[in-house]
Amino acid sequence: MAHFAEIDLTNTVIRVIALDDEFELNGSEWCNRYLGGRWIQTSYNGNIRKQYAGIGYTYDAVADVFIAPQPYPSWSLDSNYDWQAPVQRPADGKHYLWDESNQAWVLVG
Repeated sequence: MAHFAEIDLTNTVIRVIALDDEFELNGSEWCNRYLGGRWIQTSYNGNIRKQYAGIGYTYDAVADVFIAPQPYPSWSLDSNYDWQAPVQRPADGKHYLWDESNQAWVLVG
């Protein structure tokens, strides 16, 4: 299957569809013609455009990548287009969740 994301005027993904592989080479053109809107191919396994697009993701046309929504206001986008917490997650193999109000990782369980 070939996957395509429709983006709005702010480059935000508003829907993602799958088409038969026969449409892969001209899928964006096909979507534009028959569905309207602006369509960008995305890859379910992340082979193109950094990662698979989802609703609410942003398309960065300059870098040609899809960027996930910012998980928390304090997190910043790194040079690899991944969101990073202001404090590094502990690397002890345990499960942590981010506590935005305290700007800290909290051990779960």
